[in-house]
Amino acid sequence: MTAPHLAAHDIACRRGDRVLFRGVGFALGPGDALHLAGANGIGKSSLIRILAGLMRPFAGTVERQGAVALVDERLALDGHLPLGRALAFWHRIDGTAPDADDPFGLADLADVPVRYLSTGQKKRAALARLAAAQSLARLAAAQAPIWLLDEPLNGLDTAWAAQAQAAIEAHRAGGGLVVIASHQPLALAGVKTLAMADHVPLPHGDDAEGDWA
Repeated sequence: MTAPHLAAHDIACRRGDRVLFRGVGFALGPGDALHLAGANGIGKSSLIRILAGLMRPFAGTVERQGAVALVDERLALDGHLPLGRALAFWHRIDGTAPDADDPFGLADLADVPVRYLSTGQKKRAALARLAAAQSLARLAAAQAPIWLLDEPLNGLDTAWAAQAQAAIEAHRAGGGLVVIASHQPLALAGVKTLAMADHVPLPHGDDAEGDWA
């Protein structure tokens, strides 16, 4: 079983005429966690999408070894289905089963259409699906060893935020790695931090279009 690996080499991102960030680099392996820290709008979500392969970087390259699981604001659940049926669809696809212990408190929401869930409830549902895959595999590389989480604690109270971070720690313990974009502090052991503000180009500096050719 190949160990997961995720690396960024001198990544830059441009949106329209603006370079959001440049010079982003890191390398992660089994058990690692990276916190992308910074204010809203600084480019955390764009970097997550670049790492997932959903956006091309303006400059630089990404190396990935292992399947990727992405959780962001685009909830991959049918909004017209009750939550239980929407999750059951993915359990069939993923070859998993819901956790009998219901660690994310979804049992009472099984009959509620997904579109009526709150932001926090939707986050819990997305994290429950990831945790079910990790729980089945135990060795995270057997499923999706690379977790890319965009603001996973949004809408969660203190108790549910702690549960979400416990699921992340379990994933790391199983050999997975995690990149978390969050403007909130994280209580994870040995988490590395990448301050996005350190990679924002200076205005009127040497970031003209010609310099990135």
